[in-house]
Amino acid sequence: MKNYILFGFASLLFFGCNEKSTKPIAEETSVNTYTIEQFMGNENASANGFSPDKSKVLVTSNRSGVYNMYTVPTQGGEFTPITQSDSASVFGISYFPDDDRILFRMDGNGDEIYKLFVKDSSGVTRLTPKENVRALFEGWANDRKSFFYTTNERNHQQMDFYEMDIVTFKPKLIYKNEDGMMFGGVSDNKNYMLLSKAINTNDSDLYLLNLKTKQRTKINDTLSKNSPADFAPDGKSFYYTTDEGGEFSYLMKYNIADGTKEKVVAKDWDIIAFYFTKKGTYQVIFTNEDGKTEMYVTETATGKKLNFPEIDGQAISAARFSDDETMALLTVGSSQIPTNTYSYNLKTKKYYKLTSVLNPEIDQNDLVEARVVRYKSFDGLEIPAIYYEPKQATKTNKAPALVWVHGGPGGQSRQNYSSLIQFLVNHGYAILAVNNRGSSGYGKSFYKMDDQNHGDKDLKDCIAGKDWLAIQENIDKDKIGIIGGSYGGYMTMAALTFAPEEFEVGVNIFGVTNWIRTLKSIPPWWASFKDALYLEMGDPNTADSVRLKQISPLFHTENVTKPLMVLQGAQDPRVLKIESDEIVEGVKKNGVPVEYVVFEDEGHGFVKKENEIEAYSRILKFLDTYLKEDNANEANSNL
Repeated sequence: MKNYILFGFASLLFFGCNEKSTKPIAEETSVNTYTIEQFMGNENASANGFSPDKSKVLVTSNRSGVYNMYTVPTQGGEFTPITQSDSASVFGISYFPDDDRILFRMDGNGDEIYKLFVKDSSGVTRLTPKENVRALFEGWANDRKSFFYTTNERNHQQMDFYEMDIVTFKPKLIYKNEDGMMFGGVSDNKNYMLLSKAINTNDSDLYLLNLKTKQRTKINDTLSKNSPADFAPDGKSFYYTTDEGGEFSYLMKYNIADGTKEKVVAKDWDIIAFYFTKKGTYQVIFTNEDGKTEMYVTETATGKKLNFPEIDGQAISAARFSDDETMALLTVGSSQIPTNTYSYNLKTKKYYKLTSVLNPEIDQNDLVEARVVRYKSFDGLEIPAIYYEPKQATKTNKAPALVWVHGGPGGQSRQNYSSLIQFLVNHGYAILAVNNRGSSGYGKSFYKMDDQNHGDKDLKDCIAGKDWLAIQENIDKDKIGIIGGSYGGYMTMAALTFAPEEFEVGVNIFGVTNWIRTLKSIPPWWASFKDALYLEMGDPNTADSVRLKQISPLFHTENVTKPLMVLQGAQDPRVLKIESDEIVEGVKKNGVPVEYVVFEDEGHGFVKKENEIEAYSRILKFLDTYLKEDNANEANSNL
């Protein structure tokens, strides 16, 4: 399967603090503009689970400007701070099963070298080693007396699997990872473990490991994408998703005793997640339907569908059930409304809003609801995209526009809320978030179309998106730019170097510019995925390096003729700061306007509000100067 993490445009980038401007954008419209401080006044808050007595919920929020942990009553109310960090972000994991201790993680200002900590009444204790060792929480054991985690403490290139009991906090090695395996879960009786291994960025093998005998059984018969889902509560079978023989991932059941398989559920879209609630009373399925998450919950015994409340037409994108299965935490949002958390009582059918993340100074009606569009690319291939058009755009007040490119390779622009997108749209920019070939969510064939073809056909899909914008009656066809982060930043630079006259400006947010160096500098804990990535992108240590150099914008900076903005986190372990340093240095030699913004305390995605405010206000000022204003071309010619 493709790795959404490696070059993914971190979702934290899109979230966002207060001062209202009610000045109409144009006299003929009642839409109000808002400052970046107001959009960053939107809170990003996510629930991390119920307390053991279900009286309160653990929440991670950036309301202080930095992510910290809070608690909130289960029926809603005031937040109570648990941590008060003013530098490094704190991310909650969950309460302990039977007491008020809290498990959480932190890294070093975006370096992604996460540590696990426990907070109790006496203070904070670090559970995993301090120096250069990465650890990730992988779930609680069913008896709730221990939890599982992965770490590269033994070998920086391999994530071993451990169990840690919650009394002594002594780690126990479960599986020494010598083969680049990914952890897929442990059965309730701890007899079996699921493992997966990436073959390429589209396909992966699935294995069942008997923890008693150490026998490992390969589950799939053909080259296909296979992802572990969950063990059945009785431990006699497990479930997984696969696209074997089809375009989309469907749900399969594997019977451990005799090795037989049966198809359980198939839809016209990818099934992206499946699990049982703790006692097995309910089973939960999530699908990715045209960039929108849909949830389906049924009673395991009867197959009867559970109906959850529809809240203001928004989608439920995640659900976290209490251990006794009487309550759930629902993640609810849309492209127009930021994601909130609700507690829901399955018996009484009552729900309570726990977060209210939209800044009250912002009128929801001033924001834009995205719509899905499709357009034909240069070769007739249909490209899906998410389109945001400013409410003030008309035939006589045409809007400038941006082609937005997601992270990846293999990511997807989805129908989710983004403070940055809504900020730009609110200030008059139309945005077309393209899902160029190679994007996930539209079938296996579409997903593979960019393999070893980056900077060519995927770029042409983005140019076709620009052409689609140009014929929209409310868009100024002469004022279209391109913007993206990570892989999207690469596409921005590819556009400015390989098709220099197509877009009027480019905004590159920590984008790859030298594939040879980036592929050689993959963080050690991603070694298990390295070979798969090389199959898609090319191996920089072989003759593939010739093509990788050809598609790397760094070596073609002399072609850039349009204004460029670059933003970078100095602690980024995925796209190193030198990538941005060198592309800026190269483009400046052309006498082209270049702006460079670096944050010393950020990584691959900006998570501190003060930095987000600085970054996004600078983006808008850049666009207003070089794209929106009528004198933009004159400004360019004078530089």
